[in-house]
Amino acid sequence: MTETTAFDPKKYLTRVNGAEYLEVKWRLVWFRSENPNGRIHTELVSHQDENAIFRAFVEIPEAGSATGWGSETAGDFGDYLEKAETKALGRALAALGYGTQFCPDFEFGADDNRVVDSPIDLSRTRARRVNGNTEQSAATARQIKFLFAIAREAGISDEELNRESQELFGRDAEELYRRDASAFIERLQQRREATHAAS
Repeated sequence: MTETTAFDPKKYLTRVNGAEYLEVKWRLVWFRSENPNGRIHTELVSHQDENAIFRAFVEIPEAGSATGWGSETAGDFGDYLEKAETKALGRALAALGYGTQFCPDFEFGADDNRVVDSPIDLSRTRARRVNGNTEQSAATARQIKFLFAIAREAGISDEELNRESQELFGRDAEELYRRDASAFIERLQQRREATHAAS
């Protein structure tokens, strides 16, 4: 009779921005090794103007479930659809404890040479804008509409949203660049999920 060895996530850690990080593929191996009957469902929620938003639902029967969201644009990755799905899945797994020990927070987003769901450094993206980098394209109307809708669901007024946008990105929400809007959407989705989980 063979004895099964428990998955040890520490063996598969990598370093991202100086922090220990567990790639989504290893989170999946970990999840499946402990929950062979666990359920995973991903869904493309929106795909417009080269911007994709995925939702991932992960469930451990009789033990809990979590939803994760991920968005990416073609400007960030050529395979942005796959990256958005991976990001959503990684977040759902992290919410169930598969990876959270190795991630400093849930603020994932656009950063140069990043892995798909590594922590975002908002100060770096702001510094690029302040220094006159105009390579980023303006956020799409759909992104802005979605941003305000998520904020309202999280109980955030338009004024509060703009104030937070100014603090994070140095401009009102309606004037955000596409990458920043994507990062802000992800931030608010996590806040909304936390609010729903608490109620």
